Amino acid sequence: MSAVTALRGVQRAARRRSVADTAWLALPGLVVVTAVAAKWGSPAAAVVLLALGAGAAALVARRRASRFDDRWLVAELDARRPDFEDSTDLLLASSAPLSPLQRLQQARVQARVESGPLLDLRPPWSLGPGAVGLVMAAFLVAAVAMWPSARPVTVENAVALLGGGPVAPTRTRLASAQLGVEPPAYTRQAARAGSDLSAKAPAGTRLHWTLRFDPQPEAASLVFHDGRRVELARDGDDWRARDVLVRSALYRIELDRAAPPLHPAARHRLDAVADRAPQVRVLEPDRNLSLVTPGQRHWAVAFEADDDYGVSPTGTLTITLAQGSGETITFRERSVSLRGSGLPSRRRFAQRLDLASLGFASGDDLIVRFAIADNRTPSPQTARSASLILRWPSDLGTETTGLDGMVKKTLPAYFRSQRQIIIDAEALLKQRRSLDAERFVQRSDAIGVDQRILRLRYGQFLGEEAEGEPAPPPLPTNDAPAEGESAGDHDDAGPAGAPRDEHGHAAGHDHGEESESPPAAFGRDGGVLAEFGHTHDEAEAATLLDPGTRTTLKAALDQMWQSELHLRQGEPAKALPFANRALGFIKQVQQATRIYVARVGPELPPIDESRRLTGERGGLSRPADPLTAATAPDPTLAALWRSLDETPTSGDNPRAVDFAALERWLREHPDRAADPLAFVAAIESLRASPGCVPCRRELRALVWPLLPRPPAAVPRRDGAGEAGRRYLDALREERAR
Repeated sequence: MSAVTALRGVQRAARRRSVADTAWLALPGLVVVTAVAAKWGSPAAAVVLLALGAGAAALVARRRASRFDDRWLVAELDARRPDFEDSTDLLLASSAPLSPLQRLQQARVQARVESGPLLDLRPPWSLGPGAVGLVMAAFLVAAVAMWPSARPVTVENAVALLGGGPVAPTRTRLASAQLGVEPPAYTRQAARAGSDLSAKAPAGTRLHWTLRFDPQPEAASLVFHDGRRVELARDGDDWRARDVLVRSALYRIELDRAAPPLHPAARHRLDAVADRAPQVRVLEPDRNLSLVTPGQRHWAVAFEADDDYGVSPTGTLTITLAQGSGETITFRERSVSLRGSGLPSRRRFAQRLDLASLGFASGDDLIVRFAIADNRTPSPQTARSASLILRWPSDLGTETTGLDGMVKKTLPAYFRSQRQIIIDAEALLKQRRSLDAERFVQRSDAIGVDQRILRLRYGQFLGEEAEGEPAPPPLPTNDAPAEGESAGDHDDAGPAGAPRDEHGHAAGHDHGEESESPPAAFGRDGGVLAEFGHTHDEAEAATLLDPGTRTTLKAALDQMWQSELHLRQGEPAKALPFANRALGFIKQVQQATRIYVARVGPELPPIDESRRLTGERGGLSRPADPLTAATAPDPTLAALWRSLDETPTSGDNPRAVDFAALERWLREHPDRAADPLAFVAAIESLRASPGCVPCRRELRALVWPLLPRPPAAVPRRDGAGEAGRRYLDALREERAR
């Protein structure tokens, strides 16, 4: 070990001894401070004071240890080791700037340091002062332990205690507090208890207070913000009370007037969580209106119900069967109890209905609705699902003409040409041997043009963009139709092979003589319709389609694409399967898309013929003025805002606030404020301390969202200047002449 390392070890040992001695001297003071804080304060205060005392002791220890530096070490060794010849500083100095003589002396001293042990330079322990401090700390801790806890440490109390006289308490302390919360049984929440006198629990929760005061008052009660009081009953050293949490409230503990004031006099908050109604969702089917599929014998329905505290394990499925048509509709209703599966807070209910056992037949509607209740007692809340309808459409051929005013087929003008395309393609295939190749391709391309026009019309209902003006198809020749071609199996398209116009209708469908009609006037409905639309199109064509119908219509368009592709390429045989499938999808759209319109006229009161030409005006009233008065701003809130706008300064009296009017407004408008309890707390804080600026700001911030928003005003126009003034004067003079 080198000489420098040995000297540094001696120095570090002295510093450690100094730090330990400082801690020994500071220990009695830390013990006394901790005892006092634990007696009259809280555990948190004791920890804070202990940390502050330890920090102060650490600073003192660091300062004491800083005395043991290099100068102290050189002075001590030179004084206690004569053999170092006052050359200890050469051991701690750098060898670069030393002269040859100094380096020689440094080597001699270094050899002496390494040859023998060094002195112990650690300072002595402060055993005497430390022991005295510990004894005094023990006496002080004992005095603190015996000091009455409810009496603050004041000069009067200390003098009275030393003199043996009675000590008058100056405040009442809440020695212990416990709030028991017992939620209703249907919530399945466990009861709990704690020292916090504020709580958040479900509505209907039973509350139990157990309080202990020091000193004991003659009477105590719980005072709520709405004026209600709950008296505390004394049970030995404890005070107890019970109540039911119906709605959110603020309360405080109030003692009798003879008792010292309670400290701290805090407000406590009780938040009542309302039980929400159960929620019901339909899982199956995925739409409200379903159509019977061929061969369907059962109908599966499924529902999901959830609630914050749980739903009933059983629900009710109401089944209604509507039979008949027109004014002869009959209804049969029955109920089925369903048992759910899953967690109590979220259950699933499913049922598979047998259509035959229910008597479901063609032309009937089967309507189901599910109802479920939650577990709230004594009055459970009930929720119902949307109605689900299963419809079995009647045969279109059996529809009577008497219902023409009630049943309207949607988009009739657009759903009547696909069958004619199929007939034309089949006829063309039969004539293939009698036609040359070029003529056959032309005929097939003409049918493809018809398919394109029809596809564009259907695409309008799916939001597709137009592909330009549809060109009219070439007129067919006078070739006779092939044998077997049906002349009437089509939709408003004329007989097979008949010429059709550019809209796909049969020739003879009257469009009017466009060349002889006068030009349409700009801005008139008829002119716009004649120029850009077709007057024979029906208003039902613009009806929005439900998602299921749109999906079916999209499938029909896809098949039309393929049919058009093969027809334009001269391959009608490959196009027929796609055209037939497109026709099937179109028929599904016809069945699914219906609008029921009831023929109901206005029901006007009968005219009293006897009062005609008599001049009597009795019973007549002036029609109400359509203009309604504007809602005036709330004067209470406006006045409160103005009174809170002036913040008090030091030495000034703040403007008075009408708390009674504000409390009355809160009672009359309980739903206007987002948090009424925060309003009550802010009002009480400002009432207790009228000069509290933060309290005014808090109440003002709560009032601000309730003030009406000022209407938009037209800004005043700036002055026109000297030139504008002269111009206006000239106008007035001209008007005066």
